[in-house]
Amino acid sequence: MFHIAKTAIKNRIKLLSILAFGLVLTVYSQEIQYETKQNIPYYNTAINRADEYRNERCVLDIYYPKDAKDFPTIVWFHGGGLTGGNKDIPGQLMEKGVCIVAVNYRLYPKVKAPLYIDDAAAAVSWVFNNINGLGGDPSLIFVSGHSAGGYLASMIGLDKSWLNKHGIDANSIAGLIPFSGHAITHFTIREERGIPGFQPVVDSLAPLYHVRPDAPPLLLITGDRDLELLGRYEENAYLMRMMKIAGHKETKLYELDGYGHGMTEPAFPLLLKEVQRIIEKKNTDK
Repeated sequence: MFHIAKTAIKNRIKLLSILAFGLVLTVYSQEIQYETKQNIPYYNTAINRADEYRNERCVLDIYYPKDAKDFPTIVWFHGGGLTGGNKDIPGQLMEKGVCIVAVNYRLYPKVKAPLYIDDAAAAVSWVFNNINGLGGDPSLIFVSGHSAGGYLASMIGLDKSWLNKHGIDANSIAGLIPFSGHAITHFTIREERGIPGFQPVVDSLAPLYHVRPDAPPLLLITGDRDLELLGRYEENAYLMRMMKIAGHKETKLYELDGYGHGMTEPAFPLLLKEVQRIIEKKNTDK
């Protein structure tokens, strides 16, 4: 566990912001111009025409460094308990030399599990198949998100079956960085089954069920255990421990003291630092 004292977070954010900005200087020497493309369908036209709600919801936005080459990409899934929320490009990740792909997915009660997980996998596969055309490096695709979005990131990264449907190996993901995501079966999925939110379940729709030693690097970030949603820190701590016991070499957990479930502000610099770390490791290993 990596336990950050509240008083140290502000200084750490300043330092990490500098490091994140250094990513821009490291990857590109010229001034970067950014472009945004909105509401791009990630299912094909025939599939979308068959379902009006899917056609409406299953779109993504792309914010990317225009005319740059081999940039890293962060796929970002919004939170909202799998029942609400909309795609949003986090301002804290903008102008940092990275591409951000913000994804909408279908929501309960209009759909039930596992359709929103299907959507998450379809969106990530779209990025793998298309990012090169915008100048991005397909070997530097990172998957992240907050709360329900963190759950989706963990599910499609740890359970290889979701991306396998699209011909993508989940191990091709450069890094998984869920923010305060469920490690057990999501409470909305339990609600769909009539199970109370305080009754934990670990089954095939839980990231914990898919612990494996060969998964992509995994950085787990939560708020303060005493301020988080019920058990959210403890779930992630157990996932970290089981990944390590399984033999996974790159699982870390950061707990942000003084922050509750809405802990994204101090977590974004940690996300960017992890992207930088993995890029540097890749370059060192060449």
